Amino acid sequence: MRNAFADELTKLGSQDSRVIMLSGDIGNKLFDKFKTAHPDRFFNCGVAEANMTGVAAGMAISGLRPITYTITPFVTTRCLEQIRTDVCYHEAPVVIVAVGAGLAYAGLGPTHHACEDISFLRSIPNMVVICPGDAWEVRGALRAALRQDRPVYIRMGKKGEPLVHDAVPADFEIGRAITVTDGDDVCLLSTGNMLPEAVEAAHLLKERGISARVVSFHTVKPLDIACLTEAFDKFRLVATLEEHSLIGGLGAAVAEWVTDDGVKPKQFLRFGTPDTFFKWSGEQEYARERLGLTAAQIADRIQKTLTRN
Repeated sequence: MRNAFADELTKLGSQDSRVIMLSGDIGNKLFDKFKTAHPDRFFNCGVAEANMTGVAAGMAISGLRPITYTITPFVTTRCLEQIRTDVCYHEAPVVIVAVGAGLAYAGLGPTHHACEDISFLRSIPNMVVICPGDAWEVRGALRAALRQDRPVYIRMGKKGEPLVHDAVPADFEIGRAITVTDGDDVCLLSTGNMLPEAVEAAHLLKERGISARVVSFHTVKPLDIACLTEAFDKFRLVATLEEHSLIGGLGAAVAEWVTDDGVKPKQFLRFGTPDTFFKWSGEQEYARERLGLTAAQIADRIQKTLTRN
């Protein structure tokens, strides 16, 4: 995902001289092409993310289109006050890009895990929250973000995530979910880098005679209400999938909508991380297995729920 982001950034920077890149002492080689093409528009702000966010807010208010970038906890949690007060309060069009969201950096321990950021960011007024499902969606998200005149948060994985789409989805639009595969029995609403797991879970369910629709719910704020309305009306079971805490993430946002709109779901499951720090030693796939977030575990739980009910 991060390679796609760097490549798309370089292209968009060549089309718009207002695009400025601010990095929190990371990805220096990653942005070599951007720096070569636009040497006066790249700033390594060092390990000073709060300051970087304040600088970006000032640039945005002055008419520029700054993008901040570093590892997820450091571009969100560490500078949450600046995001809230400097960026969102002023509706400054800063694009905040986080790399290694969820458990992408599982091997580096809880300091580098990011399972609370959607909750933090979606609770702040004026903020848009986008979680691309693959590298093609990253490109679409960045294009869409730079067309906005408001703050946008883009939550990425790291690198090597499987591609789900063949190109940037033609219908990629903020606040509009994308149906990846259709089905009749259950609907899997996936956000972020869980999309490949959702596709694989649907394949496993199909082998068991259960037809599953897979939806890339790339925008957590604003929610695609039309998509939710149809899903809860049509399907026997709706499930949300995310590499994020069950508190405050996509599943929580959907549950809030269900409650506020008086929807009576037939069956509703939420897959995400529990309300605890992940303290075991291992990489992302190991973490997902421990937390019940692999495609096989998702398919098993859905099948058992359908059978039980």
